[in-house]
Amino acid sequence: MKISNLLTSVFVLFITVINAQSSQKETLFWVDNDPVTVTEFLRVYNKNLDLVQDESQRDIDEYLKLFTSYKLKLKEAKNLGLHEKPTYKKELETYKKQLAKSYMKDAKVTNALIEEAYERVSYDIKANHILIKIPQNANPRDTLVAYNKLLKLRERALKEGFDEVRKEVHDGKTIFGEELGYFSGFKMVYSFETAAYNTPVGEISKPFRTRFGYHIVNVLDKRKSRGERTVAHIMVVKKKEDTLSKPEVRIQEIYSKLQQGEAFEDLAKQFSDDKSSASKGGELAPFSGGQLRAQKFEEVAFSLENVGDVSKPFQSAYGWHIVKLLNKKLIPPFEDMKGELEAKVKRDDRSKLIDEALYSSLKKQYNVTDNQVALDYFSSILNENYFKRTWKLPQDFTANKPLVKIGTKQITYKDFGDYLLEKQKGRIYKKPLKAFTKDKYEEFINESLLQYKEANLETENEDFANILAEYRDGLLLFDLMENTIWNASETDSVDIRNYYEANKSKYVVPEQIDAVVAASNKKKTLKKVSKLLEEGMSVDNIKNLINTNSKVEVIFTSEIMDASNKALPETFPFKVGISNIYKHNGGYVVAKVKKIIPQAQKTFEEAKGLVISDYQTYKEENWVNSLKEKYKVVVNKDALKKVKSQIKK
Repeated sequence: MKISNLLTSVFVLFITVINAQSSQKETLFWVDNDPVTVTEFLRVYNKNLDLVQDESQRDIDEYLKLFTSYKLKLKEAKNLGLHEKPTYKKELETYKKQLAKSYMKDAKVTNALIEEAYERVSYDIKANHILIKIPQNANPRDTLVAYNKLLKLRERALKEGFDEVRKEVHDGKTIFGEELGYFSGFKMVYSFETAAYNTPVGEISKPFRTRFGYHIVNVLDKRKSRGERTVAHIMVVKKKEDTLSKPEVRIQEIYSKLQQGEAFEDLAKQFSDDKSSASKGGELAPFSGGQLRAQKFEEVAFSLENVGDVSKPFQSAYGWHIVKLLNKKLIPPFEDMKGELEAKVKRDDRSKLIDEALYSSLKKQYNVTDNQVALDYFSSILNENYFKRTWKLPQDFTANKPLVKIGTKQITYKDFGDYLLEKQKGRIYKKPLKAFTKDKYEEFINESLLQYKEANLETENEDFANILAEYRDGLLLFDLMENTIWNASETDSVDIRNYYEANKSKYVVPEQIDAVVAASNKKKTLKKVSKLLEEGMSVDNIKNLINTNSKVEVIFTSEIMDASNKALPETFPFKVGISNIYKHNGGYVVAKVKKIIPQAQKTFEEAKGLVISDYQTYKEENWVNSLKEKYKVVVNKDALKKVKSQIKK
């Protein structure tokens, strides 16, 4: 019994789900036999629900009228062929490519890199390194030699000390042993940054490759980021032509003038030898820890605690300085930096990881694997002529042979052959032919995957399709409204003037008063103000009398105002003289009405902006009514009933 009840419940649930899905695909109405589905209507209705300010538009019937008008306009735009205009197609294609970029990435990898970047910019690393330079396109033998050589240097460094070996092997040509000081995220190439942050303090990394060559890095310290500083400085250097004073004496003289109260900015303009900053009062561009070569300067700048603090004179490798702190910024919270970090990640070497993740995902999605037979074949027909830009496909080249299939698209040997010929015209980095062919094959497959994905995004991704459809229709509607309605002021001048004459009563300056309104939260205070106003005392004298001991008891507003003015209560009577005291906005007001200005007719020029707007609305309403006659609209009442029941739920 229980089992049969359970089966009945499951069956009912299954039927309910099926019915719900089919009702979503059901047609809500037709515009000249073009169907508009329940799904589309509900999606747009729900999306715009929070944006609707007019409560009537939340009503399904009212919103259906708006949506029907929208679809009628689109029908007319297509009937006029606006969707075939080259300018429309170009703008739509540009937007489509921009929109596709946000869907053509691996979000998980991107977010992981952003979080990693935040962790790294939150800390500074102090390190030294040894680099053996090799070209990016070095052959495998030279690469192996450099790697093994660095491996031996690492073994020596572990025994003899990193600094000893670093200083000994540095020649400034092929081997570099350098002190790097402090740095944080995005200050080094990504592969170097990763090795440094992954190496514990006091240890030496294993050899790793960057575009410069092979490195080992010795991490000396890791500290919490000190953020960013903006400072101004006064700099004095030794000059041959200056025989009157030594720089250390001159800087002390300038410091004494600061102590006497003279402005830092003025002294920087007069006496600083840093020509690039003197004219700006000594101000330098913001910098973070490890960014400056002058370590002493950086240490002093970061030692200043409060904005406005000024250092004592000190000497760096560049001269004598006095530094003033203008601004300090600590590392902001992750959410505040997320957008900035995402932009940096996409510009940085680490963006390649995002690309690689996308390629891997697309290969998996479309079941694409390497065609080793094809790779071997193309490796056999490529030769040194390629690097001379004279290579050609052999005469017996099998053009139509299948290379790989991406989704429904078959890519042939000819496609890859043409790609190689085209790339031959550009910049080429020479490397062994087999490795070169493999690289070009990967590039070609990756580009083909992206092209196919972008071309099919609209059918594969519902969210993308919906946003693109909204933009497509919106762009079309904009062109239609611009040509039909919005440019009316340029073409319908006579009709606009006639509309004004027929509707003059709408364009008037309402009755106004020239008045002084006193506001206070104390009724007793306004009784006193009312009496003083009646006696003819000036507003300034009343303020001086009432607002005593720095305490503001009353505020006055004096202007020409109509009934909608926020200073007046809604039921305020327009009558010359002193008004009653009214409760208003949590306080009280009393007014002295000096005169009443009667309602006046606005001239056409005075009302022109509003007249044009009203005329456009009037013209649009008539135009939409004509479209309803031109294109038959049929509403599916059963579907509409279901929509209303879903909205209520």
